[in-house]
Amino acid sequence: MTMSNVLLSSAVSIRRSLIQQVQSIPEELFDVIPEPFNNSIRWNIGHIILTHNYFLSLGQPNKSSLPENYIQLFKPGSKPSDWIEVPPTKDELVKELSNQLSNLSGIASSTFDKHLDTPVEIGPLKLSTFDEVFNFATIHEATHLTTISCLLKVLQYQKSK
Repeated sequence: MTMSNVLLSSAVSIRRSLIQQVQSIPEELFDVIPEPFNNSIRWNIGHIILTHNYFLSLGQPNKSSLPENYIQLFKPGSKPSDWIEVPPTKDELVKELSNQLSNLSGIASSTFDKHLDTPVEIGPLKLSTFDEVFNFATIHEATHLTTISCLLKVLQYQKSK
């Protein structure tokens, strides 16, 4: 298996797990922010969609047609308490996640070797190639999937009390 196949396989597995998790969560829990969290399940899902769209656009033509409001709603540093417009529904989020999953299969192996015009700096990291950015996007998604799972466990615990 080539490195690009390994990266794609990991991304597909994580995205499928995310979609399955999101579909199983009742939407009434999407906007609850329990202590000590800063953001909701809905914010984490939207943030994954937005950042995935951004990172993948660095190495290939952007096939996404995300609504403009995703940037304001889900960019790093944003939070639901600042929202002045209605965020996307659960069904809309699942649709975007599924569209992005479908687009993964269209990434050519040669794309992974591509050097970025401008490296992406995230904290101490300097990502210079598409495979580095793609790998970071996958790890980022897995981190937020874990956060969603933790939020859900806390909310279920609070509900059972």
